[in-house]
Amino acid sequence: MEACGATRPTFYVLDTNVLIHDPNALLNFEEHQVIIPMTVLEELDKLKSGKSSTAADCRQAIRLIDKTLADAPPDQVEQGVPINRDKLGFNGSLAILMDKAPLPAHCLPNDLNDNKIINQLCQLQNRYPDGRIVLVSKDINMRLKARACGIDAEDYHTDQLLDDISLLAQGYHQVPGSFWDAVNRVDTTQLNGQTCHRLQRQEGLPPLHVNDFIIDEQGFVGWVKQIDGKHIELRDLHQEPLLHQQAWGLKPRDIFQALAMYALLDPDIHLVNLTGAAGSGKTILALAAAIEQTMVSKTYRRIIATRSTQGLDEDIGFLPGTEAEKMEPWLGAITDNLEALHMDDECSRSSVDYILDRVPLQFKSMNYIRGRSFQQSFILIDESQNLTPHQIKTIITRAGSGSKVVCLGNLAQIDTPYLNATSSGLTYLTECFKDFPHGVHIHLQGVPRSILAEYAESHL
Repeated sequence: MEACGATRPTFYVLDTNVLIHDPNALLNFEEHQVIIPMTVLEELDKLKSGKSSTAADCRQAIRLIDKTLADAPPDQVEQGVPINRDKLGFNGSLAILMDKAPLPAHCLPNDLNDNKIINQLCQLQNRYPDGRIVLVSKDINMRLKARACGIDAEDYHTDQLLDDISLLAQGYHQVPGSFWDAVNRVDTTQLNGQTCHRLQRQEGLPPLHVNDFIIDEQGFVGWVKQIDGKHIELRDLHQEPLLHQQAWGLKPRDIFQALAMYALLDPDIHLVNLTGAAGSGKTILALAAAIEQTMVSKTYRRIIATRSTQGLDEDIGFLPGTEAEKMEPWLGAITDNLEALHMDDECSRSSVDYILDRVPLQFKSMNYIRGRSFQQSFILIDESQNLTPHQIKTIITRAGSGSKVVCLGNLAQIDTPYLNATSSGLTYLTECFKDFPHGVHIHLQGVPRSILAEYAESHL
């Protein structure tokens, strides 16, 4: 591993969890040298078998490492092989770190893989005292251990677009008083029965993106449909019609649910992200809209329901029955909300059985979505806050012609190791698509599930 140039060389050493989180991670360190310890390769090898998403990510990372190293001789693999970035040419290098040198005096016990990697970095630091060795890991405890041994350590931030989750857009802007008090000039037109306002971009207006909503205290609801260098075009939605929408008999309880239902029912919106606390109505709104558009309007041919939950990759194989029968216990939220939609029926259980029999509702495992293409489908992804950015990209790209994807999640309830609210795939997706003309994000407020649920959400 040779340092290039007069400046202090930087070596980025990748932990296994970084390559699982993003199999293309080694391409994201620009001109620096990327190092993968042999222990990490061994861990990837152990995890690569099976149909789980983790196994698929391991295999993808291994293929990229193999492609990068190609036919390089062993001594060059240890020194560093230039990384080919296709059209961008060669930049940076990739090396495999061998465990050859004697352990330094202050090393950790060599009984754990994490300790072995840190010990190797201590060896590397001794070999290159003028170089900067940086461990990149999603594991907080491993980073702490590395720092205790004098090794720099940091999280993998390449796909983290926000430093603070409070900066995540809510999808709407609540304006005190009247929104029009801050507007100097507006041109209003009628087009196809819709009222459109064209106003100049100016100080005093909130930071707007395409498909953001504006709500003021006077009852005005505007939908940002176009933004150019000087002007903003709003569609006037009128609050009363929004609050009186229905989907499969379900009515919104507040303006935020009304905006979510409006986006869910709009055939020109292909991606809807709904976030919010437990019980805020995410699943029941999405399910009602899905059934309405498959049974009544026939906009979609089927509903694909899936869910990300910790343990699903391993546990599904041990449950009896077909894929749909194995998935049903994990998708209990779907059937629970079907019962809620029909709780006023004479026999709600019979109504649910009727819906499950008549509605083309398919329960799919995340493991079997890779490589599929779903045409004219309403794709419902529950608990999507537990997905990594790479995983959520894999799922979103399964949407074929005429399909809508709805991602539901509560960023305060993340169960996946090494993920938090800012690094979640749901946060990443929301930020990346905030100017997508066919995408809407709504953060639902309130906890209408029950008084008990509302109190628990705010006090526990």
